[in-house]
Amino acid sequence: MPKYLIEREIPGAGKLSAQELQAVSQKSCSVLQRLGPQIQWVQSYVTDDRVYCVYIAPNEEAVRKHAQKGGFPANRISRIRTVIDPTTAD
Repeated sequence: MPKYLIEREIPGAGKLSAQELQAVSQKSCSVLQRLGPQIQWVQSYVTDDRVYCVYIAPNEEAVRKHAQKGGFPANRISRIRTVIDPTTAD
């Protein structure tokens, strides 16, 4: 199943409290439960004004549907073609 990187522009994201991040996470998980097992949230990285999320989904449309139903921005969705790390150099 393809993986996607979603860039969400959220001004002040890096200043969100633990409780605010928990609420956003709970909402995301609630939407994912309703959409079914074909879309999965892997993890997210929070920076000052953006959140970068990794999802497993059958297609980009499923990722967009999650964003719309959850009220989350999805400013850019990119399919991850491969993953490299330091062991790739070996």
